[in-house]
This record gives sequence, structure tokens and C-alpha cells, in this order.
Amino acid sequence: MASAPPTRRLSSGDLAPSHEHSLVPIGMATILPEAARHVRQLESELLRYCYGYGYDEIILPTFEYFDVLAPGLEPALLENSYKIVDRTTGRILLLRPDVTAQIARTVAMGMLGTRLPLRLSYRATVFRYEPEHVGRDRELFQVGAELIGSDDPSADCEIIMLMIECLQQVGLPSFKISLGHVGFFKGLLVRAGLSAEGQKLAEQAAARKDFPWLGEILTQERVGKRSTQAILDTLELCGKAEVLSKGRALARGEQPLVQALDRLAHVYELLCSMGFQDVVLLDLGEFRGFDYYDGIVFDVFTDGIGIELGGGGRYDHLIGRFGRDIPSTGFALNVDRLFRGLNLIDTTTIMKPPVLVVGPMMMTKELLTVTRQLRQAGVRVIQRAVAASGQDLVGAAADAGLEAELPTTIVIGADQRNWEQVVVLLSGQPMGNGKPGARPLHKKSMSMSDLLEQLRTDPKGVS
Repeated sequence: MASAPPTRRLSSGDLAPSHEHSLVPIGMATILPEAARHVRQLESELLRYCYGYGYDEIILPTFEYFDVLAPGLEPALLENSYKIVDRTTGRILLLRPDVTAQIARTVAMGMLGTRLPLRLSYRATVFRYEPEHVGRDRELFQVGAELIGSDDPSADCEIIMLMIECLQQVGLPSFKISLGHVGFFKGLLVRAGLSAEGQKLAEQAAARKDFPWLGEILTQERVGKRSTQAILDTLELCGKAEVLSKGRALARGEQPLVQALDRLAHVYELLCSMGFQDVVLLDLGEFRGFDYYDGIVFDVFTDGIGIELGGGGRYDHLIGRFGRDIPSTGFALNVDRLFRGLNLIDTTTIMKPPVLVVGPMMMTKELLTVTRQLRQAGVRVIQRAVAASGQDLVGAAADAGLEAELPTTIVIGADQRNWEQVVVLLSGQPMGNGKPGARPLHKKSMSMSDLLEQLRTDPKGVS
């Protein structure tokens, strides 16, 4: 690699001083100056690209009160968290073990207001105890993004596309996304009649792809041979579209399983239509190790790194543990692992003024296509699917632009005969409070090709 790596963490097989006399805690990192510069550059580039997708950075506390954050964390993660006593209050503090739970708590407390959807990005360090023989770090540098308040397939695609394009943007030469739906595997476990404790253990075994342990659990739970075989077969169902037909055969028409496959198929088809068919693999055994995931999930892998670079998924009920349910999805990348997989290239991106792109829900594919074209032209884009259509669509888009306080709104689908003909709404001069005027100052129709050409040649954006 072109730059110095972080200092290597000692594994249990290294010759090293005894732990009692080690100068650096096991599983923690010291990143030396040259590598630190590249790591910070990498983090900044990832955040810059998230910003281009409309995601604003949030900075969260390193410590949380145990009793406040505990509802969002599974017992195993709480057990492996580092804890200290607050000398002021006597309450137990957690050294941050997970960022998504922190964001869920923050949203539930109303600290970010009530307007949805929210698009948040972050860089943070999380701390988790891991046994040495597992080979995982205890200090993890992460960059991530969360889309809160949207439950349609376009939101799943948006967050996955953002992760893919972040990796492409920083120059990762090759990688694969393993895409699944936890509802399918959970549905098989429910159908097999496992106890609550047995189901939890089976989910942990599935997350680790530990076939022997999973087999032992199913035997102890007295699961029948047919159900056992279906569960074990699912963990090996990985590939392209043919995986879905095999999954439907295992589902045997049961509605929860079919619904999970339908959502997975929809998201997969949308990603393929965006040109990501060579990057995305379907994996019906994809099962991330956090119990708050309840829908589409994904991991990213690259050659030469024997562990995932990151991943994420949908967690529609996590925020509800702190208040009311709000559908959400997100991802996190492990910066240390990504750094090791990269030949870093010094890049800079000049972002054009932000625009809002609005389209009808029935045109999800076209909405994703337009927003992707705009981002590739260097525009910061926020996308929104609305229920309106026809003449009502332009009015709904104008209202959305005013609500988002953005000067430019691009409407697709107003001309139902030609979706590549868009309507551009430009807001009036700012009022005294800094918000756009009450009505768009100017409205014009133009082709996507003309719009993209104008954006490429005019640094001020659409005029």
C-alpha cells in the first residue's frame, strides 16, 4: 500500500510481552502520522460523499448512561461493553459500543425535531470487548449513514447505493455486497417451532455462519429433519436471481416468508437496473449480528481482508424501544479495514448547490436513475418519492421544496409520456428569516440531457 498502515495489533499468536506489562491495551490502535493523515482523508472523503447524498453529519457523545441506552442494545453487546461509574452521579456509563442505537435514542428524544425523513452521517469510534482468539479489534473506527423515516424500497436502495458509491469514490478496486432479508431466516425458525431462547441462539449461529453449532441447536430444540434441512440449506443460498426461486420453494407459500422474498427481489431488481448487478450477491443466510435488524440487511467484502468491511440494514423497530417506531435503515464502514483494502488516491470533489428531486412513488426506478445522474454530475441531491401524480405532482413538489428549504426542485413524472422531460422549480428570493419565498419564482420544463449539460457547465447550478 502507498502509505504506512496503522501499527499492527498483536494477536494471540505473536511473541509479545505478557498482557500485564503491555504498553498498549490489547485490541486498541496507535495510528502513526503518515497513516493518520490518510485515514482522516479517507473519513473526510466518505463524509463528503454522504453530504452529496443529502446526509448531514452528527457528532454523538463517547459515553452514554447504561440505563438510557440499554433498551437499544442486545444483552450480549451490553455484556461486552466497557463500563465505568460516573463520579458525579454514581450512575453506570457505557463507553460507546454502537452508534445506531445512539442515533435511535437521539431521534426518540426529539433532539432532531419532528420533520422526517432524516438523513444523518457520522464518524465515530466504538468500543467492544472481543476475546483475543476471535481476531477482532476492540476499538473500531467507523463512518456511517442513517436514513430515518422512510420505509419504501427506494430508501433501501438509496442507502445501499450510497455505500457502494462511497466505496467506488474512495477507489476500492473490487468488492461484493451480500444482500439478504432477516425476515426470511427468522420466518423459517418460527415455522420450525424453536423456543425464544433457541431462536436467539440459532440467529447468533447464523450470523457467524457456524453450521455445527446451528445443527446442535436445532437438534436440542427437536426440530424435524425437513425443517432442519431447510434452515441449513438457507445459509448456503447465495448467488444471483436464481436464489429467489430456491427461496420461494423453501417458503412453501407462507406469507411472512413470501413477503420477505418479495421485498428482497424488489430491492435487488432496482439495484441491478442501476448497473450494480456485478457487485451485489443475494444471500438468504445473510444475518447481521445485531438483533435490531428486521428487514433488508447487507455486508460488504473485498479480497485480501478476511472479514467484512462493514454493512447495515433496516431497523424499523429500534427507535420504538426508546419511544415510537420509525422505519429506518443505515450502514457503517470500518475505516481501518477499508484503509487496509485501499490504494489511496488523493481526490477532491467540488459540490454544486443542493437540489431536491421529487417523483411519484410509482416511478421509483426513474427517480433513482435521475438522482444518480445528477450526483455523477457533481450535484448534491436529496430525493423524495411522493404519493401525488399528474397536475398535483408539481404542487406537491413545490411544497416539498419549501419544507426542505432548498432553492431548486426538480420534478420527474409531470409529463407521464416522457419521464426524461423534467420540471425545474426555482424558489423566490429569501425572506428576512432566511427561508425561500412562499412561491417558486420560476418554473420551466427541460430535458434531462439539457439539465445535466447546464449543471456541468454552470458552477452556480440551474438558472
